[in-house]
Amino acid sequence: MVERKFSRLPFFRNLCAFTNFKNCNMIREIESPQSAHGLKPDCLSFGEVLAQSFAVIAPTTIPASNIGLIIALSGNGTWLSFLIGLIGLVFVSININQFAGRSASPGSLYSYIVKGLGPTAGVICGWSLVLAYLFTGMSTLCGFANFSGTLIGHLSIHLSSITLLAIGAGIAWYAAYKEIQLSAVAMLWMEGASLVLISILCIIIWAHKGFALDMPQLTLQGVTPGSVATGLVLVMFGFSGFESATSLGDEAKNPLKTIPRALMGSTILAGTFFILTTYIEVLGFSGTGVSIAKTEEPLGFLSQQAGVSFLGEIVAFCALFSFFACVLGCINPAARIFFMMARHGLFNSQLGVAHSSNKTPYIAVTMCSILTFLVPTVMAFFRVPLFESMGYLGAISSYGFLTVYVLISVAAPIYLHNIRKLKTLDVVFSVLAVAFMMIPILGSVGIPGSKLFPPPEAPYNAFPWLFVIYIIITCGWFFKQSFRSPRLVRGMQQEVDEVHARFSDAEKL
Repeated sequence: MVERKFSRLPFFRNLCAFTNFKNCNMIREIESPQSAHGLKPDCLSFGEVLAQSFAVIAPTTIPASNIGLIIALSGNGTWLSFLIGLIGLVFVSININQFAGRSASPGSLYSYIVKGLGPTAGVICGWSLVLAYLFTGMSTLCGFANFSGTLIGHLSIHLSSITLLAIGAGIAWYAAYKEIQLSAVAMLWMEGASLVLISILCIIIWAHKGFALDMPQLTLQGVTPGSVATGLVLVMFGFSGFESATSLGDEAKNPLKTIPRALMGSTILAGTFFILTTYIEVLGFSGTGVSIAKTEEPLGFLSQQAGVSFLGEIVAFCALFSFFACVLGCINPAARIFFMMARHGLFNSQLGVAHSSNKTPYIAVTMCSILTFLVPTVMAFFRVPLFESMGYLGAISSYGFLTVYVLISVAAPIYLHNIRKLKTLDVVFSVLAVAFMMIPILGSVGIPGSKLFPPPEAPYNAFPWLFVIYIIITCGWFFKQSFRSPRLVRGMQQEVDEVHARFSDAEKL
């Protein structure tokens, strides 16, 4: 910004101090709204911010490992499930960007919902996001340990699950603790290399099939609306985390433009990638006599069929790095939400402290890293297989994401109404986003006696109730804290309003 450049000039600063002119004071206050929390300001490019969202989405893991689970539900309509999921999350992105285009902070959607729906809804969002990111990180840490154990097993090296979990969590902690740019660059290269290699491999697989059109897929042979809707539950989990770039509000360059573009860009790019790779993988398995739904490494099998097995092995390593990038990508936003909630008085104030030289929320990062390691370790201690732990933890995290997506879609039109910017189309986008989110919600919870949305089997049928109990406990704690200190709620609302006001003043100048 022009004012930021001028404000560094000694003459301009002296003029402000001498005249005490109102606009000069305002410029001094908004000189760097992002640096107000002690994090490193203006350091992340668009590509690095985009990498944060991509890391949590972890698009490599779907075609390399998890696609069979979705195909088992949606069959030839899997690509359609991804397309519907893409459209639904584009509507959610539009609602998020109503906030992200007007202010930015490390509080992510927590701060936005406080602004739109008030502190209570904001606390529900904050706790939901914390659970969603941490449990996604735990799930992918299990995936990292599982994949790495398999790969090094080929070299006759055998390490315990707990050791592999500790290695993954420890490296992720160091990257998140040391510097946000180190984290962002690592995630950018890991996901970028993985996506390029998988894209090349898919083109080779398609060429091996003579670039044929798969009519059973294109005509949705054997597909029912129920199968597409059921598959959409796992599809939505595959997309979850695209909004994590909003937690980089302090560190992103030109955040009011960079973050909205990263949200929309990550959603569209990941969705397109999912649709194309799904189509090619289903086509690749046709006529082989092997079921993709029962294949743990589908790209490895297809690479052998196409005569490029070495690429399949490289993709397996890429999937390992993608799992790690997702662990790192989850620790970063979770720590920043804890960081902001602590600064609002909801946690011990030490969680709201930034490192003096690294400019990272190092105490919150350390706590999130320990939690990410601890829960899978306890499950491994009780001999729960890593693959099963990955499924359980991932399923629980989905409830946090879905809760937040519904809340932000409801908050957007209310926020626009309050600032007198509401248009009819904004209401339409809100209603459509909520409607799309209800499909995976109904699919994950189930309706007794329904063939379209049957209740999930144990232990998955208990997870929704565990999430509800979690929200009741955390909200009850918040109500108790606010009753003891009425200023707590006012302080939360005031600080969020001040952040929005600083960006609003910057735009006016």
